Amino acid sequence: MILHIAFSAFRPLRPIFRHVAAPFKPRLGNLNQYAPRPMVLPRVIPNTQSSTIFPKISLITPSFKQGNFIENTITSVLNQEYPNLEYFIQDGGSQDETISVLKKFEAKLTGWVSEKDTGQSQAINRGFARTTGEIMAWLNSDDLLLPGALSTVADYFARHPDVDVVYGDRLLIDRNGMEIGRWIMPGHDNTVLSWADYIPQETLFWRRRIWDKTGAQVDESFRFAMDWDLLIRFRDAGANFSHIPRFLGAFRVHEHQKTSANINDIGQQEMSRIREKILGRVPDYKEIRNAVLPYLSRHMLRDLAFRMRQPLKRAH
Repeated sequence: MILHIAFSAFRPLRPIFRHVAAPFKPRLGNLNQYAPRPMVLPRVIPNTQSSTIFPKISLITPSFKQGNFIENTITSVLNQEYPNLEYFIQDGGSQDETISVLKKFEAKLTGWVSEKDTGQSQAINRGFARTTGEIMAWLNSDDLLLPGALSTVADYFARHPDVDVVYGDRLLIDRNGMEIGRWIMPGHDNTVLSWADYIPQETLFWRRRIWDKTGAQVDESFRFAMDWDLLIRFRDAGANFSHIPRFLGAFRVHEHQKTSANINDIGQQEMSRIREKILGRVPDYKEIRNAVLPYLSRHMLRDLAFRMRQPLKRAH
């Protein structure tokens, strides 16, 4: 009874204990961190748009049977109101409501096409072949750009002409658009990129010069890890990477996404293939963990600093 009373006395402090202990577990790689809640955009740095230069941004959305999500994706791009945007949708012949959505937004798109392809990688290559912008990116048809992302990226590139590749922090959302997690990224680390790809794809942008220098295409033999392979090629070609400490995109977690369906089979095979090419062998889990531990430690410190600035009730 006394013990029960003692534990009861600490009950009001449990949220504080959880708040203190939570940062000591890395969130990178964790796609479901807390119960769904309305998405409130955290602000790490303000979007000032100090530059008046608006380089052309070429954005591609590869699409296949994502008719229930693609309208939100398109809206998240168009609502950026970026004045020099080239936005093209490359659909793989969807038979769901995708086409009706594309027709709805047709006047606001640079263009769209729906044709059979061999998969996402070919769709990306076909889409980019139709573009001319100085800055490039693709946004999957179930993910979102967050407000101010394009102007933030354009401004950063304008102020840092030596930078070739940029990316930001990530929000995680469920199929209903509710927030279920955050990835607070540490500074860029070229070494850890040989062991794991933590770069949030929906926040990734690069200059056309590095795209052209590395073959101007993603490797169509990859169905899952084409973005990691592309990043490795960028790095090995001497690209200068930079992390922007701002939430730029939202990655949607749902039961039908390609990531969920293939991570345990095709995805693992492709990741092993990339590691073997870089390292000359396929490392085991322990070796990978030890290699990425310093990076994860830096992530946890930045994540802790971010949470300490948030209201306790929301800093899960």
